[in-house]
Amino acid sequence: MRAPMAALPLRAEGLCFGAGGVGILHDLSLAIEAGPPLLIIGPNGAGKSVLLRLLHGLLCPTAGRIAWEGAGMRRDAMVFQRPVMLRRSALANVEYPLALAGLPRAARRARAAAALAEAGLAALAGRPARRLSGGEQQRLALARAAALRPEVLFLDEPCASLDPAATRAVEVAITGLAARGCKIVMTTHDLAQARRLAGEVGFLHRGRLLEHAPAEAFFAGPRAPEAAAFLRGELLA
Repeated sequence: MRAPMAALPLRAEGLCFGAGGVGILHDLSLAIEAGPPLLIIGPNGAGKSVLLRLLHGLLCPTAGRIAWEGAGMRRDAMVFQRPVMLRRSALANVEYPLALAGLPRAARRARAAAALAEAGLAALAGRPARRLSGGEQQRLALARAAALRPEVLFLDEPCASLDPAATRAVEVAITGLAARGCKIVMTTHDLAQARRLAGEVGFLHRGRLLEHAPAEAFFAGPRAPEAAAFLRGELLA
């Protein structure tokens, strides 16, 4: 288990974002603390992916601010729904960002091999990454991010389009990272997956965070009427 995280809490305060004259996020405030995974759920178009990109720093907010507790000490990474695989082996894919980070060759080889093993991919270390299955590529993307030892890992729909077996393998890898002290912040459209993985839930609708609660309380009875309707499978206007 890692030492307490110096970079958390991560706070979004009055966050707004728009593009092309269209508002996507509106006055969103959120505090992300160390602890179990935070699952961000909500209907399509709610702004879930945009929120992750803002928190990770890939987008700049139109208004509001994002503040890390220890901005100079932050270590975060992000895995996308469709990760990009380099034209090299699985092991070399994991080693590449470690080389960019300045790790000596021997150290990065050992760390990359350990990350692959933790993701259940040790036997595929020498295989070309682009020849792996979709589920294997997603686990490779997780291993590549995990090798950087982030304090916070943002995951944007990492199991979209995967079959049940591949989804289960990715979830096992995510659970392992969380157990080792990495704060997982993940979007999903799969309510069953959210129930399996979440320690806390954030519910977005029309670019607004309508609820942020412990997972058990949220699934037992959300306070926001829109969240209750979403759990019932109703289409939200």
